[in-house]
Amino acid sequence: MTRILIAAFLVLAAGAALAGPKTYDLPEATAQLRPAPSGHETGFEAAQTNCLSCHSVDYIAMQPPKKGRAFWESEVTKMIKVYHAPIDEAAGKAIAAYLTEAY
Repeated sequence: MTRILIAAFLVLAAGAALAGPKTYDLPEATAQLRPAPSGHETGFEAAQTNCLSCHSVDYIAMQPPKKGRAFWESEVTKMIKVYHAPIDEAAGKAIAAYLTEAY
């Protein structure tokens, strides 16, 4: 039994020694919100101030394309009602309008 334990320990130790540290190459650029379409500057600024305080732009950019106003309005409403984002009604509407046009 002792021989088996010693052999198992040696196998595990050798495996750990061969594993070595993991390294990852991270992207150099960070995602940014798309520029505000004309007339949606307020929504762009509100999105930068409110949305990016909780999550990255990637979260917005990963949403399926062409979802439309109803989708973005429901997402903003969910952030406010479910996650208690401190966004007032005017800013919420501006954010949804910006996201509809930009994404």
